[in-house]
Amino acid sequence: MPSAVQPKTALVRTWFLQFLLSLWTAAGFLAVAGPCFGQPGSGAVPSDEREVIIGAYVHDIQEIDFRTQSYAVDLYVWFRWRNPEINPSKTLEFMNRFAPNAHVRNQMYEPPKVLPDGTLYAVVRNQGRFSTRLAVGDYPFDKQELRVELEDSESGSALLKYVLDHNALTLSPDIYLPGFRIGKPRMEVSEHVYPTNFGNPTVGEKEAYSRAVVIVPIERPLTALAVKTFLPILLIMTCAGLILWIRPAYLDARVGLSVTALLTLLLTLVALQLASGRFQPDVDYLTMIDKIYLASFAFIILVLLRAVRASWRGDGDGRERAVARMDRMWFAAVVLLYASTLAIIAFLSIGS
Repeated sequence: MPSAVQPKTALVRTWFLQFLLSLWTAAGFLAVAGPCFGQPGSGAVPSDEREVIIGAYVHDIQEIDFRTQSYAVDLYVWFRWRNPEINPSKTLEFMNRFAPNAHVRNQMYEPPKVLPDGTLYAVVRNQGRFSTRLAVGDYPFDKQELRVELEDSESGSALLKYVLDHNALTLSPDIYLPGFRIGKPRMEVSEHVYPTNFGNPTVGEKEAYSRAVVIVPIERPLTALAVKTFLPILLIMTCAGLILWIRPAYLDARVGLSVTALLTLLLTLVALQLASGRFQPDVDYLTMIDKIYLASFAFIILVLLRAVRASWRGDGDGRERAVARMDRMWFAAVVLLYASTLAIIAFLSIGS
């Protein structure tokens, strides 16, 4: 009897080990092949010969010039694709280049590298300046997006379609932009339709191209910039308002100081405005800082008008007290009007 049971026990143990081995093999297969079957990572493999996987690494950003609305970017762009008849790294075109002749472009793999899964792989490094219309209406609290736009120069979206890779965009941790904070970067793919067929009647009246865009948002640090920008203006407005606190009896000193000091303060404001304008592009609209300067000019003019008007009052102790009381009321009204104007400007600029 024991001899009959022992072979059955050994057989069951063998089946159980084979079952565990099968489970282990299946788990390993799913771990390796899972990304190809819709699990995380499915977008990283071209599904057909039309798709081109694209990603980018921004190595450095330098020299943001608001006067020319340009900036220097050093980046790598990689591609993976299946169709051996195309080479998207060769036909890659940067759509928003600034000073195209100054760009330096290097091909990392020539010919493209063949990966173990049969896809082709290539990397392009490009160094040069790019341009984007930078809106400075909210300066100095403006937020900008530095963009690098990429398209294929030969194949429209019917033949070539960009698909974002996993972690499609990465920034070097060593990037530092003086005076700016870098936000969360992103990369987008869209279909850009041109209102022309570029003379090719086989594509219809319009032609669409797949476009990939590298976007790096930046903004200025509010606290430090607000102190450097508005503290001088606040000091100037304080000095201008103190003119109304001089005793009306000192008419000559009051008028002379009013005219001399206020004109000096006005020239100082003009100098501050010109200094800040050196770093801004020539635009056909008023920026936030321009509106603040205009409000400050109005404040100074109102104070000067009150000082001139008070100089026409008669002498006498009672008259002096009446003039001084009116000066205080005028000062409070002008300060309230100025503060309200600044609040409206800030709300309309930052709130929008």
